[in-house]
Amino acid sequence: MIGRNDPCPCGSGKKYKKCCATKEVITVVEVLDEELERTLQTFYDVYPQRKDYESYHTVVSKWNEALGHKISLDLIEAIAMDYFFFHERLDIWQGYLEKTIKQTIRPATKEALGYWSAPKMLMAKVVSVDETWMTVETIYSKEMLRLRREGDRPIPENVHVFCFMLPEVTMLNENAYMSVSSMIFFPTDHHDVFSKFIKTVDQKANTEEDFWKANAIELWKALAEHGFEGNEFTDFETEVINKIMNYLEEQQRSSEKIIPLVEDFIVEEQPKARKPVAIAAGAIRFGNDNGYFEHIDTTVKAIADAFGISASSMNKYEHELALYVEKKNK
Repeated sequence: MIGRNDPCPCGSGKKYKKCCATKEVITVVEVLDEELERTLQTFYDVYPQRKDYESYHTVVSKWNEALGHKISLDLIEAIAMDYFFFHERLDIWQGYLEKTIKQTIRPATKEALGYWSAPKMLMAKVVSVDETWMTVETIYSKEMLRLRREGDRPIPENVHVFCFMLPEVTMLNENAYMSVSSMIFFPTDHHDVFSKFIKTVDQKANTEEDFWKANAIELWKALAEHGFEGNEFTDFETEVINKIMNYLEEQQRSSEKIIPLVEDFIVEEQPKARKPVAIAAGAIRFGNDNGYFEHIDTTVKAIADAFGISASSMNKYEHELALYVEKKNK
């Protein structure tokens, strides 16, 4: 057995504790992450079971009645499923965990799953974002938490986020969490809904969990009445995207490659345009010049005229988009 102060067997010349011992610790964390992720995925693959269908559909019906005229059925079902498992029928999740713990061999995984018995609902404002984490402020208690990001897509500050979350068991002392459900983001257009809701709703619940059990559906109704339909972009950003798609559809060109780029650009850079068409026209010129769709035989003036703006306004945002792509490619 290698002692921590022995020379590392990899031949680096360093002590084992300063070399490959650290790498082994990282590997253990990575294995734990994989096992926990597999636990979550298996749950959604197996549940709800047939015996749970009746109570599940009761919850879906309740949410559909509250939101059905404003939000798509697919999104309502996704929201209702989260509340079904983690508020209405927490016993299903806890029973699954108990069974999984009994079948688990690795002690570290058993210990980690022990922290996951009670997922928490999160409604919070995004304060800051880095490569791995979001720092968020909960709208009820104003508690500051760290929430692990999902994927690489940009997340702007000051939007609100919803999910059910679990402790990030490798970072228990750092107030860090991971999402057990899909994250839903609310554009800044709806910022005032959250602050008004917290001010007007009775907050005499014993715990934050009790408060959300009693009031969550009312917040969703307020968001739907304010115009939230499930779109993660502001109305302004949505118009930029729609203008690009409409133009390319008229030209019989694919928007598949340019749209993700523009979505990332408007979220990360927050361009300050007076009109959405200026950004859209700039994106069309940039995409046409850089192979983001099949080339359109047109002129700079013709593109500007098609969007009803000046060539100088269009060129401003074409240039900003070019700089953004250059920065991302460094």
